[in-house]
Amino acid sequence: MSRVGKLPIVVPQGVRINLQGADLQVEGPKGKLQHTIPEGLKINVADNTMTVTRLSEQNKIRALHGLTRTLVANMVAGVTQGFKKELEIVGVGYRADMSTNVLNLTLGYSHPINFPLPEGIKGRVDKQVITIEGIDKGLVGQIAAKIKSLRKPDIYKGKGIRYLGEVIKTKVGKSGAK
Repeated sequence: MSRVGKLPIVVPQGVRINLQGADLQVEGPKGKLQHTIPEGLKINVADNTMTVTRLSEQNKIRALHGLTRTLVANMVAGVTQGFKKELEIVGVGYRADMSTNVLNLTLGYSHPINFPLPEGIKGRVDKQVITIEGIDKGLVGQIAAKIKSLRKPDIYKGKGIRYLGEVIKTKVGKSGAK
């Protein structure tokens, strides 16, 4: 049995679980999330815990067991605490600014980049740090990755957008003729 899949999910106070067929809806203080449970898996709700069990031992279902349990646990964590990713801008003249759910970036290109944030995602800029927050862990990570891809860190000087605390291994440039 999957080591991750058999772990119970603790449902905190204030979180409501609504299971109708294969559709799971989790509602908490920060919002509401939905997920469709794949065929061959079943969710059992008892008191303040949820468990994901599989109905057969097929390889596909075994593979989805731990994944589904993790996705459901992330939904519960998202509606209670939320998730956030922090990006750091490194480089002279590189700037970021927020205006009504649109991230305005100046990244050394000939034009400014206006990055609209999707519904359910909040952004904040504090000097050279961009903070992306939301209740859907996958969406927060995807938006942070898209912002990072607008100007990946340079391998020679390290300029660009990186995750906060990420270490960039830089190359040594050419040495002059001796």
